[in-house]
Amino acid sequence: MNINRKALYNISKFEETINYTFKNKSYILEALTHSSYSNENKNYKFNERLEFLGDSVLSIIISDYLFKTEKELPEGELTKLRANIVCEESLSEVASQINLGNFLLLGKGEEATGGRERISILADALEAVIAAVYLDGGIKEARDFIFKYMQEIIENSIKGKIFRDYKTYLQEVLQSKGEHNIWYKLIDEKGPDHNKRFVMEVGINDTVLGVGEGKSKKDAEQVAAKAALKTQNL
Repeated sequence: MNINRKALYNISKFEETINYTFKNKSYILEALTHSSYSNENKNYKFNERLEFLGDSVLSIIISDYLFKTEKELPEGELTKLRANIVCEESLSEVASQINLGNFLLLGKGEEATGGRERISILADALEAVIAAVYLDGGIKEARDFIFKYMQEIIENSIKGKIFRDYKTYLQEVLQSKGEHNIWYKLIDEKGPDHNKRFVMEVGINDTVLGVGEGKSKKDAEQVAAKAALKTQNL
């Protein structure tokens, strides 16, 4: 396919940023292409399929690392630790660190509404980039990329310096105040089946405390709990 100048420039500058040159440029082109851009430029494949693959590649690499390094932790604790690392918040932090938003191909509407800074878009794009590196260079290159940019998050999570279990913390705070009727409610689902976004509310009795959106109901609950902690000054 013919790649326009903007796309070629974005690919080149992004390769300089991450110090990796793709042998097959179609992988990184797809990873950097948001669905809104693809809708306006029909010849461009958008990155949602790569997100799917990148999520799995990231999960197995982090799981393998934790399994080998944290030999005393039981399955439940390993799962919590992995979830603390492999989450939208962590991914968006890394994406911001490498200025990934600057290199994305976005549609005019998405561009105008701040898509380059949107947490969900950044996190999804980073997963797509991980998949692109994996497809282009194999599992070793993908592992090197992940540990180059996520090492600090991984180590701080292991040391307990990064806390992302807002749901448990919210429950503990509310129960300490005598509140026990804590509930979460699904209020909306967005997007196609292969790329759903869920919106959850959290509240006590008849009062809504926070609303959150995520790639799964569990992720959305965590975001809602975080919002509740912030808005209620808990």
